[in-house]
Amino acid sequence: MTKIIDGKNAVLGRLASYVAKESLKGEEIVILNCEQIIITGNKKNIEREFEEKRSRFGHSQKGPKHHKTSEKIVKRAIRGMLPDHREGRGKVAFKKIKCYVGVPQEFQEKKKIVAGKEKTTKFSTVKEFTKPKNISTRFFSVSLKEEK
Repeated sequence: MTKIIDGKNAVLGRLASYVAKESLKGEEIVILNCEQIIITGNKKNIEREFEEKRSRFGHSQKGPKHHKTSEKIVKRAIRGMLPDHREGRGKVAFKKIKCYVGVPQEFQEKKKIVAGKEKTTKFSTVKEFTKPKNISTRFFSVSLKEEK
């Protein structure tokens, strides 16, 4: 049976641990609205950690690779909760997980599990760290200030 989870306003770590446990039990899981999943904590620290991860890399054909798309960020968090994603039951469980940005046509009418609640505390969405404008405005603002 396939479980369809709506990730809107869901906390990333809690959602990832739930999905990892269910996929290890043998369930196929689909996560929708990955761009609206919440990352709790201080926004500046989270942003700095993501930038550090993305700037550290080896050869282009080797790892570690830290993707910039929101569904890949969510899938990487889930992968960290699985026992051994390279072989054995962790690999089998990881293949049963699908992540999507938005809601694809095939899942429009199906029943979804609502994972998140409305939060009033401080949080950041995954979408905020995947915007290319954050990187470009930093570089352009520096170059514009130097030209003046």
